[in-house]
Amino acid sequence: MRHVMIKEAQFFTRLSTHFSWPGRQKAILFASSLILVGIVWGLQATAEPDASPLATQIIDITLPERSAAESELANATADSEPHLMADNWDSVTVKSGQNLDTIFRQQGFEVSLLHRILALNEDCKGLTKIRPGDVFDFKRDEAGDLLEMRYPVGEDRYLLVRQHQGELLADSQPRQIYTEVLETQGVISSSLFAAGKDAGLTDVKTMDLANIFGWDIDFVQDIRAGDRFFLVYEKIYRDGEFLRDGQILAATFINQGERFQAIWFDSGEVAEYYAPDGRNMKKAFLRAPLNFSYISSQFNPKRMHPVLKRIRPHNGIDYYAPTGTPVYAAGAGVVIKAGYSAANGNHVFIKHANGIETKYLHFSKKAVHQGQKVRQGQTIGYVGSTGLATGPHLHYEFVLNGVHRDPRNVPLPKVEPLQGDLLVSFKHRVAPMLTQLSRLESASLYASGD
Repeated sequence: MRHVMIKEAQFFTRLSTHFSWPGRQKAILFASSLILVGIVWGLQATAEPDASPLATQIIDITLPERSAAESELANATADSEPHLMADNWDSVTVKSGQNLDTIFRQQGFEVSLLHRILALNEDCKGLTKIRPGDVFDFKRDEAGDLLEMRYPVGEDRYLLVRQHQGELLADSQPRQIYTEVLETQGVISSSLFAAGKDAGLTDVKTMDLANIFGWDIDFVQDIRAGDRFFLVYEKIYRDGEFLRDGQILAATFINQGERFQAIWFDSGEVAEYYAPDGRNMKKAFLRAPLNFSYISSQFNPKRMHPVLKRIRPHNGIDYYAPTGTPVYAAGAGVVIKAGYSAANGNHVFIKHANGIETKYLHFSKKAVHQGQKVRQGQTIGYVGSTGLATGPHLHYEFVLNGVHRDPRNVPLPKVEPLQGDLLVSFKHRVAPMLTQLSRLESASLYASGD
């Protein structure tokens, strides 16, 4: 109770400093009366030890009226305090056919204001190129005039236009982006994509996983029920909301009992996936140069031709895919032929290093020309059924030193592994990642009883 009385006395002492001397006298008298009431309460509490300490009493007290001078001073103090605006934004999504001029008119802003904004800097000039789906945020003052306008000009920043002391200013405002690292795992029962979905992965991220190991595993032909995968990956958040999946940092894929592992390594000089010993997960050639549905005809030197109806070697693989599916260069090289023939239809032949040549037949449309240099993964044409073809597919051949080889089984040249300081740096990176993958795999196997 003593603490209560002291606090009340201090409060009224501070209050009295805001008033004139007659007002102070009234406040002091009132404070003294209240302290006296407190003393009486204290005596009653001492005399009644069984009373509940949480009991509450309400006493009606008539406060002394303030003088006119005191009221005027209090009102002046309140008026001098800044008005705090609620941090509310009105969001407008750009619709098809709209431009910023239209949006400003609909929001009730002067077009002359827009012209002033467009002249502020280069980011503001870019506002003439807005697209459907873009979002503008507006904040108004009490009169409804524009106080601030915000527009995302990149994944990590806003363009912020604001009124400051009667002047228009344009600033770059960072957006809060952070990365969360997650672990997940999956067991294949029906398909890789179904297992990925059960593991919480999007189809795009599942495809990323397949692409990492695509040089070692044929995800159409080689996948079996019971195959497993474990991965550590990122999720990116912006302004507190999920933005997109990030990088796969480390992954293990167990295919038919064989274990494959990959670690993401970005040193500034290189940015690739590497096996734990520093070998690049990529090979000099893609195992299959397109995303296909199934293999409609295997490599077979004694195959019966489906159109000519006679034994004719099938020196490549036929990959079925819908018409228009992009076909990629299996490796870096030079286009030595890009043309059309009655048998091959639209076709492209590429010469590579080390006596290797690849051939691509039956395109609906070619995307390169003879003599052009191409890089691995570059689109060179699109699946079709031109020439001697019964339906849309890619006929793909792999020729080594003049001899046709089965594209699915031929050993592919490897990319140079990490060496020197890069290998040392990678070893420091790989150790904790392998430990994390091993822990994840051990926990999974323990939980399943395997």
